[in-house]
Amino acid sequence: MQKIVPFLWFDNNVDQALAFYQEVFSDFEVLNIARYSEGGMGEPGSVMLASIRLFGQQFNLLNGGPHFKFNEAVSFVINCADQAEVDYYWDKLTGNGGEESMCGWLKDRFGLSWQVVPTALGELLSGGDPEQNKRATQAMLKMRKLDIAALRAARDGQ
Repeated sequence: MQKIVPFLWFDNNVDQALAFYQEVFSDFEVLNIARYSEGGMGEPGSVMLASIRLFGQQFNLLNGGPHFKFNEAVSFVINCADQAEVDYYWDKLTGNGGEESMCGWLKDRFGLSWQVVPTALGELLSGGDPEQNKRATQAMLKMRKLDIAALRAARDGQ
């Protein structure tokens, strides 16, 4: 059993979120679905709580209603092996109502914040001399989706 499980409050659209995340994440797995019963706080038979797993990480999704909204104070990082993986997750998560932000951050169509980050980012921002690191950092600060080749070029002074 996972000690800490993110618990995400959705606005009565967990069914849509389940379908969306299943499309985005190839290893998506539903662990459990609990439904509202008669006399509960939701529509009887509708999803109350879904437990899912993404890349070995369990998440609980609650159909809680409009009382609380996601914000950027909490985000989930997707570590990407290469630019193709960055592009895939960026396009999938911003598509169909998602919203781009800066420096690899975005919100999906449910308002959940994600960071789509190449695993090479640490080396690109701090693996060179101070001037190289500064150039790469300045380039990153101007980007929405992170571009590994552009970060390398900036680091290398090109």
